Amino acid sequence: MTTANLHAPKQAESVRATVTSVITEVAAEQDKKLAPLTDNLPLMESGLDSLCIAIIVARLDDQMDVDPFGGDDIDLPVTVGDFIRIYEDALA
Repeated sequence: MTTANLHAPKQAESVRATVTSVITEVAAEQDKKLAPLTDNLPLMESGLDSLCIAIIVARLDDQMDVDPFGGDDIDLPVTVGDFIRIYEDALA
């Protein structure tokens, strides 16, 4: 097993923690009532609007130095879990 593989679960936890932290921060700043964040929660039912999502993406791009939505072959996330996985995959 390579060193990268040893750190992959830890990095995934870090990405998940960062994404959920930014989601929570932006929801609070925008006075949105955020539903409990689960992987199966549809983004449309999370309490976030399109402005919140745009702010979240911009902050995550700055914090993680990655733009996972910049390519042509990206499926838009439907659930919170999809959204987190896009960042996990971009940083893998």
